[in-house]
Amino acid sequence: MIFAVVSLFALGVVMASVLAVASRLLAVEEDPRLEVVVDALPGANCGGCGFAGCEAYASAVLNDPAIEPNKCCAGGPDVAKVLAELTGKAAGSADPQVAFRRCLKTEGNVAKNFDYFGIMSCAGAKLVLGGPDACKYSCFGLGDCVRACPFDAMWIEDDLVHIAPDKCTSCGTCVRVCPNSILELIPRRSRVMVFCSSQDKGKAVRDVCEVGCISCGMCIKQCPAKAITLVDERIHIDHKICLAYGPSCNEVCVEKCPRKILRCLHPDMIAAAPDFQPATFPEESHVPNLQD
Repeated sequence: MIFAVVSLFALGVVMASVLAVASRLLAVEEDPRLEVVVDALPGANCGGCGFAGCEAYASAVLNDPAIEPNKCCAGGPDVAKVLAELTGKAAGSADPQVAFRRCLKTEGNVAKNFDYFGIMSCAGAKLVLGGPDACKYSCFGLGDCVRACPFDAMWIEDDLVHIAPDKCTSCGTCVRVCPNSILELIPRRSRVMVFCSSQDKGKAVRDVCEVGCISCGMCIKQCPAKAITLVDERIHIDHKICLAYGPSCNEVCVEKCPRKILRCLHPDMIAAAPDFQPATFPEESHVPNLQD
């Protein structure tokens, strides 16, 4: 019995010594600048930079020459300047962006096919016959994006999500969680935008929405900058091309759109927003009512 205890004790001492030596020999030296760079970041861990979190981005911007110091959308130019100084890289410049909602279902008088009483989730609602709205590409207004937004920049009103541009950092979290892809990041300098996300055409759109885009292609034909295309069965504007061309086109796409779904963006749409109280959502789960 005593021999067994002594043997186990001796084995423990040997293994501890081996681990101690291994920890020294195999230790990976950490860049002393890493903690400084992490501290300079806002700590939102929103993923807008394309990395899993602030520490992952800090490590990348320190060790990869190709990673620019201006990718932190939450920190903006001020953080980019600090990171540039810490890493010895050029701060560069990025066109500030903002989240935009491509849906006007209230104006379009989009009806409901049924009342949804399930889990308060757009993704959950979409699993039930494609969603409660007659337009399957509309904003369901159940707040997945609101709950996901790290910066309290969104709220629900009249079954539609609204965005506070002055709080939006363009991290893209809301865009990634929207099951209908009605949220899009656009430059804050954008001049025109498509206020519809439907992938249907003609009569199918007219039957469910009074203002929906019917993909007639008139805007594509009229745009002198060739900045408008049909991508994934929906109208898309390349804002870089549009902005580079400038206002000399007199926004002819807006004028020629028969559904008036291409519209000029006023500065207050993407630069400021009224005060609001972030919405709260009950975690309810009921059997959906599938009656028309």
